[in-house]
Amino acid sequence: MVATLPDLLRLVVVPVFAWAAIRDVRTRRLPNRLWPPLYLFGALLLVWEIVTIWPLGGFVEMRFLVRVAISLLFVAPLGYAFWYLGAFGGADAKAMIALAVLFPTFPAYDLAGVTLPLVDTQLGVFSLTILTNTVLLGLAYPVGLAVFNLVRGEASRLMFFARPVATDSLPDRHGRLFEDPDGPTRNGLDLDALRMYLRWRGRTLSDVRADPDDLRDPASVGETFAPTDGGTHVGPRTDGGRAVDDAPTDGGRAVDDAPTDGGRAVDDAAPDGGHAADAETDSDADRESDDPWAAERFLDEIDHGAYGTDAATLREGLDVVAREDRVLVSPGMPFVVPMAVGLVASLTYGDALFAALGALGLV
Repeated sequence: MVATLPDLLRLVVVPVFAWAAIRDVRTRRLPNRLWPPLYLFGALLLVWEIVTIWPLGGFVEMRFLVRVAISLLFVAPLGYAFWYLGAFGGADAKAMIALAVLFPTFPAYDLAGVTLPLVDTQLGVFSLTILTNTVLLGLAYPVGLAVFNLVRGEASRLMFFARPVATDSLPDRHGRLFEDPDGPTRNGLDLDALRMYLRWRGRTLSDVRADPDDLRDPASVGETFAPTDGGTHVGPRTDGGRAVDDAPTDGGRAVDDAPTDGGRAVDDAAPDGGHAADAETDSDADRESDDPWAAERFLDEIDHGAYGTDAATLREGLDVVAREDRVLVSPGMPFVVPMAVGLVASLTYGDALFAALGALGLV
């Protein structure tokens, strides 16, 4: 027998996860509608298998139920726990829950006289094998990033965690800044949050870099716009083109020409013949010191969070991208990618960790 029919049907999931991995690399976004059909599909296959082995009185049947219980009651909640602790994104957690429902026990595929996967485990919970293989693949990511940096001549103590990129390229990148005005940091500004902020202001990164002193003043915020979710595939461009439509939005002038200091364009002369910058009042200075870049206003006005970004982190990130031509960026790893590769590795080779422990005589 090649395999049971439920196990053969489970192979349909492989191209689904391959598609999800490709989309995750390109956009760091996966549609929520992807997961419920997989949950339902896995549940139906489980019911099918339970009906097939009914009544559940023997050792084999009870062992099957125990393995299913471990997958559903331990591995699936583990995905939620990782998301809650910030180790997973929402899509990563949902993908892991889907695998726990779809692959609770080891399948068996006979191919040319060879039974796959090659390496089984004593516990026999296949979703746990997928998880361990995924984690092992994920651990290789920093090594790959370091090799990439070395090939480009960017050797440093940070090469396992981040790489230098042109600041002007940030609107098309994913990850987070790995620096703030004081130096390297693991808690830099999320690039999705940066895009959300620029779209909210109707500005571009080029605007920020061209005139940071003006845009740092919270009074310079004119009409605001929907920030979207910060993805690179949605919303207006934020990398030097117009961030909003060219149509006038204030009764005859485009947004870029709108007054920013209570009715006068920033480049206009002050009423007393001096430069507008010289006409700044103490109250203007107070507003700037109270909320530089209007960071608090931005976070207060959007109807959802900005990926855990607080006002201080947003201000520091804007200060960095306004000043530096190259910045350190931690690309971040879309965990669905090693999960998809780990699924294929698990279906063919089996449990890599169990094999390694066996080679060391530990199991």
